[in-house]
Amino acid sequence: MADLAEDPRVSLSRQACSKADAAGSSTLTTKLSEFRDSCWRFLRPHTIRGTALGSIALVAKALMENPNLINWWLTFKAFYGLAALICGNGYIVGINQIYDIGIDKVNKPYLPIAAGDLSVQSAWILVLLFAAAGLLIVAWNFGPFITSLYCLGLFLGTIYSVPPFRLKRFPVVAFLIIATVRGFLLNFGVYYATRAALGLSFKWSAPVTFITAFVTLFALVIAITKDLPDVEGDRKFQISTLATKLGVRNIAFLGSGLLLANYLGAILVAIYMPEAFRRSIMVPAHALLALGLIFQAWILEQAKYTKEAISQFYRFIWNLFYTEYIIFPLI
Repeated sequence: MADLAEDPRVSLSRQACSKADAAGSSTLTTKLSEFRDSCWRFLRPHTIRGTALGSIALVAKALMENPNLINWWLTFKAFYGLAALICGNGYIVGINQIYDIGIDKVNKPYLPIAAGDLSVQSAWILVLLFAAAGLLIVAWNFGPFITSLYCLGLFLGTIYSVPPFRLKRFPVVAFLIIATVRGFLLNFGVYYATRAALGLSFKWSAPVTFITAFVTLFALVIAITKDLPDVEGDRKFQISTLATKLGVRNIAFLGSGLLLANYLGAILVAIYMPEAFRRSIMVPAHALLALGLIFQAWILEQAKYTKEAISQFYRFIWNLFYTEYIIFPLI
């Protein structure tokens, strides 16, 4: 009978091939994982959270105002709208990173292009895909008016970052662009699109008017305070911001003061318009958020405005922004 045992040399060869295949598979998996991580950081997750929460909150409010008109098709349309907003968000923050590589190497070295984890060519492919996908989704599902608003948002995001305009160099104009895109356009556009999907004409309600005004001012504060952690790089590259002109402490106080005025306004609106708002939620919620802001500003002062403390303060402001959208459907 023939010997059925495998030749040892064949066995060793097969083992070597298996190890090589496993190593190749592991390398590919690692590269894909790293690319996915780079793309996620490229999208600036904290901005996506704000966009997603704002969209969900406005849609929820419009549906709560008209519960008899809710149908399952709206779920798909809302998903398309959210995807388009995330694409637009990705385009705007991505184009900014492409033209801010030198500054980001000083201010935000963890960003994927500045860190060398994502090539400029790959970044361009991503932003163009984001813009094309977002426009296609909006034009296909939401009609010419919302498409024109979406294009306006992309245009403002472009001239904010791209030469020869690069309007981020001019503090007042830069603040107005950020407040317009993240404040007015997002809130008005989502609420308008949701009412249109319900078969209703546009009409401002008191809560939606409130949140649009509140978030527009809040977006202005974000625009002012976003430069606080970046003073070092902005000075090196001669980028004029209020933080470089007036100093970190003054801008932190200015941003805190504007937000406190925002919260005071929210409390007063609830007190004087009880028929439109739930006082039991509006008043204590905004009072607590205001106290939290004061405490965080005190911590920043005690820390002597170190870069770490400034970054923590800026993250706290974003958390306040998220919180406002979370409580909005309940007010």
